[in-house]
Amino acid sequence: MAAAATATATGSNGLTGPLGGKLKRVDVGIGFVELQRKRRRVFGVKCCCSGSVVPIRGINGCVEKCENCRFDSKKSSHSYRVKVQASSSSTMPFASPKSRFASKQEQFFPRCTPRNSGPQSHDSPPKRDTGIANEKEWGIDMLNENVNESGTNEDGSTWYRKSGENSGENGYRCRWTKMGGKSHDGASEWKEMWWEKSDWTGYKELGVEKSGRNAEGDSWLETWQEVLHQDEWSNLARIERSAQKQAKSGTENAGWYENWSEKYDAKGWTEKGAHKYGRLNEQSWWEKWGEEYDGRGSVLKWTDKWAESELGTKWGDKWEEKFFAGIGSRQGETWHASLSSERWSRTWGEEHFGNGKVHKYGKSTTGESWDMVVDEKTYYEAEPHYGWADVVGDSSQLFSIQPREQPPGVYPNIDFGSSVPPDDEIPSN
Repeated sequence: MAAAATATATGSNGLTGPLGGKLKRVDVGIGFVELQRKRRRVFGVKCCCSGSVVPIRGINGCVEKCENCRFDSKKSSHSYRVKVQASSSSTMPFASPKSRFASKQEQFFPRCTPRNSGPQSHDSPPKRDTGIANEKEWGIDMLNENVNESGTNEDGSTWYRKSGENSGENGYRCRWTKMGGKSHDGASEWKEMWWEKSDWTGYKELGVEKSGRNAEGDSWLETWQEVLHQDEWSNLARIERSAQKQAKSGTENAGWYENWSEKYDAKGWTEKGAHKYGRLNEQSWWEKWGEEYDGRGSVLKWTDKWAESELGTKWGDKWEEKFFAGIGSRQGETWHASLSSERWSRTWGEEHFGNGKVHKYGKSTTGESWDMVVDEKTYYEAEPHYGWADVVGDSSQLFSIQPREQPPGVYPNIDFGSSVPPDDEIPSN
């Protein structure tokens, strides 16, 4: 597996696997995946933690227990509202088998007692297909003084908390807080780090990194970042958000990885995308998608999804659409390859002329074909459903970051070769 893949994924409870292709049922040991053929749409994934107790963020920093939790992961945020020809393409929805991954997570959080003076963990395994969280969901609360403390709880678990500040050229400032803890036997551990960065160019950054492992060997890592800066060439303000999530089961060959990104500027230009990977025992899957809006009405969207089994069977689906001023095109392919190298595929396309006429065409390796011009309205999203005004409204903490005071007559040096300052080294534990 690639490096990103090795860091992938939760066990069966927190893991879902995209599997598509021909109509059939595939046994995967602890469940099954039913492969259905439907009209073209974005994958929806569900994860059901039946009978398990999963820690979630609670009031006053404590962790509440939620029994029979059901995580209904949203459809991929790469949604598009387009009326589509019924026979133009297909995709494969993915069902999710059950797992033991989060079954003993309550053992991972013994620190949450009213008398515990140490930091309470806000950590829990990340959830799949939840995109990029808003800053208020993280509860970042930077300490105003330097702290270096540690302690032991009544149950023998240990904790630590540190905070500090680094500085550099151009008024660079980084305030950070780190905290973590271990169970009494060292079998489970959690870490969490917050930071905010700024300099005299107007650059501001807010970030979080969380990681953990439990006694069963399950492990996870989640990072989140939000950046405000001024583009050196256009002088436009830009906000960039990103999230990386990964988890791995300690009891089975299962894991997943997701990398999400969003970029916005003050004139409406928007770029969004995600790269996902997962594995559940003998089956693996990948998904990539992207959206680009130029702020003047031009739109590009695309998706590419594929999966394979250890036996060599592969299947996938992809599509792309481009539009401007009511004129554009869509095209895609659904395919399946067997162990014997036999390959089936169906390709399709649409040309939208902007006058109520649409040219539809396609063919398959089994002899299907169509080529026609029909009267049909054209539907597409010329603007993102979440854009510049939305992200500004959800980034109040980012905007409130205070840089170091700038002396009169001192101006920052602007490096046109890079868009953001380099990361400083936050002290390790």
